[in-house]
Amino acid sequence: MDTGNDAATAIPPRTFVPWLTAALPDAGGAVRIEQLSGGSSNLTFRVRYGAHDLVLRRPPLGRVLETANDVLREHRVQAALAGTGIPVARMVACSDDLEVIGAPFYLMEMLDGAVYDDADAVGHLDEDDARDATWELVDVLAGLHDVDAAQIGLADLGRPDGFAARQVRRWRRQWEVSKQRELPVIDELATRLERAVPVDTRHGIVHGDYSFNNTMWHRAEPARMQAVLDWEMATLGDPLADVGMLATYWGSVGELLWRNRTPQPHRGNPGFPDTDALLERYATTSGHDLDGIDFYRVLATFKLAVISEGAHARLAKVAPERVPRVRATVDDLAAAALDLAGGSSIAALRGRGRASRRAGSAGA
Repeated sequence: MDTGNDAATAIPPRTFVPWLTAALPDAGGAVRIEQLSGGSSNLTFRVRYGAHDLVLRRPPLGRVLETANDVLREHRVQAALAGTGIPVARMVACSDDLEVIGAPFYLMEMLDGAVYDDADAVGHLDEDDARDATWELVDVLAGLHDVDAAQIGLADLGRPDGFAARQVRRWRRQWEVSKQRELPVIDELATRLERAVPVDTRHGIVHGDYSFNNTMWHRAEPARMQAVLDWEMATLGDPLADVGMLATYWGSVGELLWRNRTPQPHRGNPGFPDTDALLERYATTSGHDLDGIDFYRVLATFKLAVISEGAHARLAKVAPERVPRVRATVDDLAAAALDLAGGSSIAALRGRGRASRRAGSAGA
């Protein structure tokens, strides 16, 4: 077996190779493994075995049971979506037997596509391809939200009722766990979001982190999506959560996250439309209005601030020289969320409206 030290730690050959040869008995030949990515999300490896060229996904080393099943969720969702028209990789096998590599994992086909993860990756596109890729990105998302979860066996993927309220509670709790200092603007945002929670009206499959970064595109047809990737956060809830996050990445908030890096993909080509056009496309394709989108855009920015504060906490231990930049990003994200809330048509987000403690009464 040909594997590097890091891959051998994550995928022990003594136990993995017998499992693989039993799962794919017709392959034959040597097993070669190389790591493709790593970090705090699920780890990704390329596994070549005979004629098979596969991708293996597993949780990070040391990850505990709370999130260890994320990879099995990924496998389940993608397997269920096969045949729905939503582009996903072909699932090959999965295992929850911890004796194999010490964690659940799954195998899917290796795709040779392009990921538009920064401006350099889209610099070669002409303006028509850039525009059409954007419409494809939006239309695939609208198609996902139109899939009947029950019909494809995903009725129990999540609890859609009360989704928005749970999201606010979850990320407020996460702030309390992650915070390295008091930041009153975060507390104010959480309070406004709690007051502005929308009434449940529409449920669907929510990807959880949908953007150009988590999609793959055909190299020969750069405006045609090959697959949606990274389904570990998929659940059932309000589809506007995905739309709000996509719009958040697309606008000025995304610039805050990408600063000191190669700019965002849609900043690298004049053919990409602006955020308003993106939202209009979703409304037209889906047939649903976006009256409540401000709530989800503020929530997405709030969430990104909390996630960045978690990075602040980790870096303080291993790379303290990077802390000031991350701290500034948290401050700027929180300020951006408050600005967006302040300009919203939703009164409760503006700091006024139902249950306003400061005003003492409801009102716009």
